[in-house]
Amino acid sequence: MLWRLLRQHVRPYRSLLAVVAALQVISTLATLYLPTVNAAIIDEGVAQGDLARIVELGAVMLAVTALQVLCAVGAVYFGSRASMGVGRDLRSVMFHHVTGFSAEETARFGAPSLLTRTTNDVQQIQLLVQLTATMLITAPIMSVGGIFMAIHQDAGLSWLLVVSVPVLALANYWIVSHLLPIFRRLQRQIDAINRVMREQLTGLRVVRAFAREPFERNRFAETNNALSGTALEAGRWQALMLPVTTLVINVSSVALIWFGGQRIDAGQMQIGSLIAFLSYFMQILMAVLMATFILVVIPRASVCAERITEVLSTQPAITSSPEALSPPGIRGEIRFQSATFSYRGAERPVLQDVSLTAQPGTTTAIVGSTGSGKSTLLSLVCRMYDVTGGSVSVDGIDVRDFDIEALWSAIGLVPQRGYLFSGTVADNLQLGAAPGHVATEKEMWEALRVAAADDFVGAHPDGLDMRVAQGGMNFSGGQRQRLAIARAVIRRPSIYLFDDAFSALDVHTDARVRTALREVSAAATVVIVSQRISTVAEADHIVVIDDGRVVGAGSHEQLLRRCDPYREFADSQSVNAGRP
Repeated sequence: MLWRLLRQHVRPYRSLLAVVAALQVISTLATLYLPTVNAAIIDEGVAQGDLARIVELGAVMLAVTALQVLCAVGAVYFGSRASMGVGRDLRSVMFHHVTGFSAEETARFGAPSLLTRTTNDVQQIQLLVQLTATMLITAPIMSVGGIFMAIHQDAGLSWLLVVSVPVLALANYWIVSHLLPIFRRLQRQIDAINRVMREQLTGLRVVRAFAREPFERNRFAETNNALSGTALEAGRWQALMLPVTTLVINVSSVALIWFGGQRIDAGQMQIGSLIAFLSYFMQILMAVLMATFILVVIPRASVCAERITEVLSTQPAITSSPEALSPPGIRGEIRFQSATFSYRGAERPVLQDVSLTAQPGTTTAIVGSTGSGKSTLLSLVCRMYDVTGGSVSVDGIDVRDFDIEALWSAIGLVPQRGYLFSGTVADNLQLGAAPGHVATEKEMWEALRVAAADDFVGAHPDGLDMRVAQGGMNFSGGQRQRLAIARAVIRRPSIYLFDDAFSALDVHTDARVRTALREVSAAATVVIVSQRISTVAEADHIVVIDDGRVVGAGSHEQLLRRCDPYREFADSQSVNAGRP
């Protein structure tokens, strides 16, 4: 899975990596040549007392070293560019794929896990590409070349290579084989600590309101300690690699000097050749060590590749079909025909056999107890989910046959939680503008007026440039909802969907907003989900949902007369049953 992912995303950088490989080959060959020159200096210059030969070979050594350094720097530079490019492209692919997920896929992975996979996991793949470009190319060339040059210097000591290299490779493989499950557990625990931190920061007010700081500190400490323990466990195995490698190298060096000294005494070998052989021997073992560094990164990168591939291989449940329709104009008639919806793995449907119609130029209100399926009903219209039975149509066309962008461009949605993006008020309003259209300042102030948000925005010195914190946390709940309503209104869509969007507004502001909305949405289809009777009483058509089924439909007066759940709902809010 790791190699498949690398092949796919490294392909655009093949030319850069080819340059890196060429530079690494030249740099490695230069490194391999240096011990031979050094041996010649000792045997032909120092031993013979030939100063001219020493200077001549010294100049050659300096030139080879300069070439080696130049090529090594160039290889690192181009290798870094390639690895950074792979990381950038992979993050971009992840981001664009995740933004196409429906609510179901997003909930299955969870926001903390998706954040970790897009950042930390991609970084591990990026690190692997960088180390591969700088080390993995060098290691086999240096290992094979070192063996060849060492045997060329003295074949009698080559048996030490046959013993030392396999021992070092097997010892490191044993260590790396224990790291893979540890790294898999480590990535899951990074997800967990991200989730805990996200929940605590988002729910900071709730934690303080209920004086749960000690509990949350303990919860974070448990997650943090688990992550720390796993990281230490991985670190202990990684730390074992260096002493094992050092032990093998040092023991091999001692054996080499011992047996090489005996060959020198027997006149079978020169001192320069022993020094050159020792240098090649160290280069071979260092090549194995470099390959080992790659092996340390590969287990974690392999785990990260599995997690990234899991996201990229997940196909969104909500997509546009090749034959998707994009009608030139959408009137906005919404029709549910025996619509049934059930979440995956649920024991029973959330909505069962729902049939209703919302006509353009009318306001349809949906009321019901908590958990009855009201918000899910709106989610089916804008295809956050698809029905599992029956159909939902707009202007007589099943929403599943619509091009998603065309459908969404006709809808102005105000969700239950009015989320604002960091930036300015103007930036957030521009998000709601029709595709390809830049809202003018006049249009933005008109949308704010409709949402009764022009007062607090106009009172601020910056006006439309008023700063918005992440999530709109520098605004009250009512202000966030009004800005979210303005963002939906500025598009002038054919369909308005308000999912309990007036819950944080006081009764007076609620009435102002609904009065202004009637002016701008006279020809549009308006669907309102609300728990407040005063908000829905003036709607043209009211639908009562109970336990996922439609149990009543009609005007306010009709439902008060013949629908017991609605009458009980109205009585619970002390609404006069005889007054509209």
